[in-house]
Formats: sequence, C-alpha cells, structure tokens
Amino acid sequence: MAPNGPPVSGPPVSRPVPPQRTGPARAGGPQPVHEALICVALPALAISGEHGQLTGNGLDGFYRGGRRLLSRLRLRVGGTEPVPVQGRMLAADRARFVGTVRTAADAGPDPAVTVERLREADGTERITLRSAAVQELRLPVEVSLGTDLAELGAVAVGRAGPEIAAAVHASGLRWSAPGLRAVVTAEPAPGDVLASAGLLCWEIKLPPGGARSIELRVRAELPGRPRPPEPAGRGGAAPPWGDAQADGDDTRPAALLAAGLEDLRALLVRDPAHPGDVHLAGGIPWRCGHLAPAEALWAARMTLPLGVRLAAGTLRTLARTQMPGPGPDQGLIPGALRHSGAHLPPGCTGVEATLLFPVVLAEARRWGLPEQETLALLPAAERCLQWLRTAAGDGEYLADPAPAGPYRCEVQAHAHRAALLGADLLEAYGRPDPQALREWAAALRRRFREDFWTEDVSGGRPLAARTPDGRRIPHLGSAAAHLLDTGLLGAGEHAPGLLDRVRTEQLARLFGGPALDSGWGLRSLGAKEPGHNPFGHRSGAVRVHETAVAVAGLVAAGYEKEAGGLLRGVLDAAEAFGYRLPEMYAGEQRTAGGAPLPHPAACRPAAVAAAGAVQLLTTLAGIRPDVPAGSVTVRPPRTAPLGELRLTGLRVAEQPFAVRISRLGLGMVEEAADGLQLGV
Repeated sequence: MAPNGPPVSGPPVSRPVPPQRTGPARAGGPQPVHEALICVALPALAISGEHGQLTGNGLDGFYRGGRRLLSRLRLRVGGTEPVPVQGRMLAADRARFVGTVRTAADAGPDPAVTVERLREADGTERITLRSAAVQELRLPVEVSLGTDLAELGAVAVGRAGPEIAAAVHASGLRWSAPGLRAVVTAEPAPGDVLASAGLLCWEIKLPPGGARSIELRVRAELPGRPRPPEPAGRGGAAPPWGDAQADGDDTRPAALLAAGLEDLRALLVRDPAHPGDVHLAGGIPWRCGHLAPAEALWAARMTLPLGVRLAAGTLRTLARTQMPGPGPDQGLIPGALRHSGAHLPPGCTGVEATLLFPVVLAEARRWGLPEQETLALLPAAERCLQWLRTAAGDGEYLADPAPAGPYRCEVQAHAHRAALLGADLLEAYGRPDPQALREWAAALRRRFREDFWTEDVSGGRPLAARTPDGRRIPHLGSAAAHLLDTGLLGAGEHAPGLLDRVRTEQLARLFGGPALDSGWGLRSLGAKEPGHNPFGHRSGAVRVHETAVAVAGLVAAGYEKEAGGLLRGVLDAAEAFGYRLPEMYAGEQRTAGGAPLPHPAACRPAAVAAAGAVQLLTTLAGIRPDVPAGSVTVRPPRTAPLGELRLTGLRVAEQPFAVRISRLGLGMVEEAADGLQLGV
C-alpha cells in the first residue's frame, strides 16, 4: 500500500506539488492551478491561463496520455502579443480566448483587430483575426512553438527539463524523443518555417470588415505502436448515461447538472485491454494518468440515477485489479495512501475501494443492472467481503491501513454498509454465509455505539477514530457524514446505521451548526477543532462529495432543514465557480456578499465533485428503486428546498425515468419503464 498515486482529495503522502499557472516554474515549490482554464477529453487535455498563451511555464500545454505534446504556443500579431480581453470555457473540452491588437491604422483608442482563439482538448486550435478597419490590413502573424515532451508528473514538480529541438515537418514542426513524436501542422501552410526558433510565420491580408483563420493541429505519433486511443467521451461515442436535464423554479440546478455531465463525459477513460469498459479518472490535472479506485467507485455510485453502465464498466475494470491469493491481501483492490490531516496517519484508498465494491454492485442491481452482469461480478464482490472478514477478524474493528492502522469512524461505516448490502446480495443469489455477515454487522453496531461516541456539554459527538492502543481521537469533521450513508436495500428501504436515532439527531444538529457548516458546505474539520485550516483538504476545506453524502443521508434520516441548508450552500458555491465544481474549496466562513475561495491544489474538473452534483440534485427526487422486485418508490423531501423541480432523462431499469417535485414536496413520476410498480 505504498503511496503510488493521488488521493480522493488533497495530497497523498508523496504527492507532487502543483505547478504555477503562469510565470517562471519553481521546482519543488507550490505552483497553484486554480485560475487555469483546463480543457479535458481524456486522454487529452489542454491547460493555460485566461490569457490563452501557452507560455512553456507551469502546467501550460497540450497533453495526450500523460505526456506534454506542446508546452509553448505564443501568438504575435503585427509584432506584439494580443491584449487579453477574455478567456472562458465553452464546454468541458473547449475554451475561447479573445484579445485585441492595435495597428498603425488605429487613429483613436479603439483597436481595429480582434483575435479569437478556439482551443479544444484534442489538440486543435483555430486562430481567427477579424478587422473593423476601413482599409485592407497586412499583418505579420507568428506562432512560437516548443515542447519538452515531458511526463505530466515531472511537469507537476517543476522538473520537466529543457525544450527539445524542432525539425520541419510538412506544414509545421516535429519534436522527437524515445518512443514519442509530437507534430504540429497548420492550415493554411505558413509562409515561413524556422525550426531553430520554433516559428511558423504568415503574412495575413485582412480586407475591410473581413476575417482570416489559421488552424493548428497537435498530434502524437508512437513509432512502431498503434495510434493512441481516442477520448472515451468524444468522437460521436455516447456516454454511458442518458441526456438528463433539470428545470424548475430555481434555474441553477439546470446549469449545475449540465456542467456536471459535461465534466463527467470529459473524464471518461476506456480500459485499453477491454474497450467496452469505461470508468472515470479522478480529476484534472493530478489524477488523470492512472486509475483512482475509490474515486471511480464513488462517482459511479453517485451517478446510478443516470444509469448503470458506468457502474458496470467501473466494477469490471476494478475486478481485474484485485489482489490474488493466498495471503492477507487476497481480494483487496489496491490503492494509494492518502494524507489524513494533522490528527491521523495516512489512510489507504484501497481499503475504501474494496468496501465500496460490493455496495456499488448491490445498489446497481437495485437500479437495474442485468442479472447476467451482476452474476459475473458477484465472485469479485465475494472476495471483497472475504477480505473484510479476514482483515477485521471476529469481534474487532477494521483498521486502515490494515492491519496496524487506526480504527477510523468512516471506515467502520463503510465496512458496516458493505456487510449489510453484501449479505443482501449473497442471499439474492443463494450464496453462502449472508447471515454471518449480518451478525458481524450487528455486533459492530453494538460495539461502535459504546466505543465511538463521546459525551460533552453540547450533546456529544462521534469520535474521528480510535487507535489500537485505545486512544480516542475526538475531532469532528465531514467524514462523519458517512455514518448517515447506510445504503439501499430492497423495497426502497435503507440499511440500519451505526448510530441510534438519538445520536443521529445530534449529528444532524452538528452538521447544521456553524462549526461544521461553512455556508458553502461541510468543513472536513470543524472550525473550533485544534489544527483547523480552511485550506486543509482533511483539516477544514469543503469537500463536495462528502457534503453530497451528508445531504443524501440527512434527507433519508428525515433531517430536511439541515440537508436543505447544506444543499443551498453548495449550489451557491457552484454558481460562483461557473457550475464547474472543484473537488474542494476553502472552508472559510461565508459572509454577506462573499464568495468561496478556490483551493490552489484542487482538481477541476473532478469526478467526485461532478458526480456529487448529480447526487445532490437527484436526492431531491428521493428515488428508491428495486428493479428485481419490479418497483420504484419516490419520496422527495417534503420541504422542497428548491421549490418545484423536474428531472428528466434519468434511468431506472435502463429505461427513461422522469419525475416532477411540487412546491409542496409531492413527487409525481412522469415517465418510467413499463411494468414498474410505482409507490410513495
């Protein structure tokens, strides 16, 4: 369980330091990316500042498969760089940059030439010059190109190395390194190519009121190897979900859902050995080059209302990574270590993923995963459950990392949910020992209620963790939200939780209080706790997916006021971020007229944030399917926190499903698969 990759949120133990957006790169120093515009269509992406120039510094560049194909693309028109006017995202994979250029023909303060750059993640950039002058203009246009062909991981820590010498190639330039070539071609062909300076040059004639365009294409060539795979979510390939939409009294859910679906599509990754299986990369720029198992499973689970195809592909991909036996790690899904803040040692994302696997399979079955596919994945789920029983032992808690780590509160919640939903799954298919899992879960509930609660003058709180030597770690944060997430069983009912009713009510009260609720979502560590840091990913920042988990759990438990407050806070934050939610942002207390502070090292887009947006909105519909039993129940919050809301393009039993929630909190199914019995 060595730290070999990034975490769900924030840095792992050996995380590369994020690079600076622009300006000189600082090797080994913090280099924030929160202001970068990032176009994504994995395995391709393009990163730059809002000005649009690729400077060769920081993370700037076009990437493919984790390699930087182009680090420098600087445009000069008439001998000067355009003055930046605006840079903004058009979609998850496209950005538009606008600048102006003054010429000798400009008599007053108004520039006559506008420069527009349309950039796509796949390596296409279209540069258009438009003239408002009354006479023809002749403008020299230069594009300065360069690259280091560096690995993204090396770029991240400021160790990319020097630029590689270019060579002329057809209508552009080529750079070569062992096993990789990058090629830039131009249409129309440049009038002059200077390989030694990396320059493409044109003489552009702009008629009065006219426009001229130059299109650049960046591509990778792998000598002696097949062409790199196309992005999983592009090239006309439909994503593994339908065209979901939201509308209602509040217009923001529509924008949030649309942006979330765009980001999810951009993050789709196809398993090269099994091209029919897709999963989600963790996020850009830090977790796009490898499989992040816990994040992929969380995202697949939170998007089940969109359909089960993503969950199926994710489960099959992860089943192929399970540790073989014999040995104590048999059945474990490997994952990286993850920093856990000031009060706990690093945890293992593999433990989280292993416990999520049977849960996602069980719930995907309830949403309509076909029996044949469920049966094919059942042996992998059984291996996860066997690992759980072996790692926990009889009458003991589950350590993370196993076997000598602390007993974390949220890990016990994951283990308890896995045991109950796993038992439900085993029983449905006549597999052995479902009752033994239920008995183990019941014993865990009894022990947990005695050992993981501390009383205080405010009514008490769950412990963050216990150590093997009995030390109690009482610090409260958003990880306690997982105590509310019990999982979906048959007939639309939720599994029992580790907390009793009285303590669930107290936890809901704490989540609604100012120590944890920043006004933009739940803090990962309460504001009054020792070591609180509003930028600490496990010590005070707002982590979107844990707030989404809390909202869903609070609604299911009947605490709608607290759920509505958290929901509206995240929705307000999403508006401030242009509806592309980062994985986390600062947990600074909200003030009148304020805005959430970006976290300089947060992935954006991020799978768990985009999927968390889906869960936040679909929680308002209260859909509880049981496709094997031929039923679906709709139980929306009675308080209707966003007023009337209509969700279409969802899927239950892999058929379209639409639901309308009234201002009185009443749910009406408008479209559903034939044969499903509807209930409230």
